[in-house]
Amino acid sequence: MSQPIQITDNAQEYLAELLAKQNVEGIAVRIFITQPGTPYAETCLAYCRPGEEEPSDERLDLDKITVYLEKNSIAFLEEAVVDFNADRMGGQLTIKAPNAKMPQVNADSPLEDRVNYVLYSEINPGLAAHGGEIRLMQLTEENVAVLQFGGGCQGCAAVDITLKDGVEKTLVERVPELVGIRDVTDHTDDTNAYYR
Repeated sequence: MSQPIQITDNAQEYLAELLAKQNVEGIAVRIFITQPGTPYAETCLAYCRPGEEEPSDERLDLDKITVYLEKNSIAFLEEAVVDFNADRMGGQLTIKAPNAKMPQVNADSPLEDRVNYVLYSEINPGLAAHGGEIRLMQLTEENVAVLQFGGGCQGCAAVDITLKDGVEKTLVERVPELVGIRDVTDHTDDTNAYYR
């Protein structure tokens, strides 16, 4: 299998030095992306002590270091490059992940990724004209998406109509496991709540 991420020799050397300073036998690096496939995606690199990796992580044994890649992040790490540029101040580790913010979703993707994909590819572009956007804040155990309306949608009188008719209909159509949606800014009205 081809490596989804490229870690340059300079970056490996730098990371190997950092890992050595931790004085932990078998310590590795773990790479994951928070909110992958959205404009808020952030590529993170963390120390990973033995046992801290997830069973589903993909392990890369490189020349100088061991790297764990979080399973859900792998598709978004395609063409990613970790590099280290030395300078007078010591240098800087850079991570370029051109696909981190790109939706890479299929039927097997986690529910959260699929909801985000629909929000960012279908729903938000239409709301952008009004200066609004919707973000997924959490998924409840009952598969209700808790959404935050921002920008021009917050406090908008039409938000209930938009929320119920447009957004919920689209999301439930595209992501059948979803039971419904709830607006994070509205904790008082539970008339439409499934569990009261």
